[in-house]
Amino acid sequence: MNLSLKPSASAEGETFVDLAHTPLRELNSALHKLAADTNQTLWKIANPAGRHAIAAGLDVPVTIEIDGPVGYYCAGMNKQASVIVHGNAGVGVAENMMSGLIHVKGDASQAAGATAHGGLLVIDGNASARCGISMKGIDIVVKGSIGHMSAFMAQAGTLTVLGDAGEALGDSLYEAKLFVRGSVASLGADCIEKEMREEHRALLASKLEAAGILGEVDISEFRRYGSARTLYHFHVDNVSSY
Repeated sequence: MNLSLKPSASAEGETFVDLAHTPLRELNSALHKLAADTNQTLWKIANPAGRHAIAAGLDVPVTIEIDGPVGYYCAGMNKQASVIVHGNAGVGVAENMMSGLIHVKGDASQAAGATAHGGLLVIDGNASARCGISMKGIDIVVKGSIGHMSAFMAQAGTLTVLGDAGEALGDSLYEAKLFVRGSVASLGADCIEKEMREEHRALLASKLEAAGILGEVDISEFRRYGSARTLYHFHVDNVSSY
């Protein structure tokens, strides 16, 4: 079956794909075959209809705009690409991302940015439970609130939340840095509030700037959370916390 890609007449370098007519497997296959110097630098995807793994596994500096809601693992394992979702995202958006930008214009379900090593994930709405679970270097900016167990076992990177955080924030946290402007329902094991020094305010400002919202919020309203570093090594006195 030939991939029914229709070049857009609006601008050179655009490719339009309607998933109501083109199988998702063929779209992803075409994206995976792109060369680093491709002139197909902008892809517009219509009628995603909550399909899973749209634009997963990309490794080329292109922009993907998805017009509608996506299912599980959208843009998972992303490298280099910019993926914009004009709608909500299902479980595991940006899961294991290495670099690039993923921007969800709506809400995100559970495990947004899970295990991701790099890049920037911006969520305009709310993120559900376990946002940033086991994150390993990604920067996540959530303009709304996040659910329980977010940043569980987060190892590196930053999680910035303009709204509130659910229960057990940062449970078993390593060295990721958490910034929350709103209230925190509770902190997880080994996660504590820490002093907000000048270098942390500068770090937070850089993440807000990257997300395009630096001038929209007051940095002084944020609090910083991090690891108390008491669970790095097993100790029998801490056995109930593991």
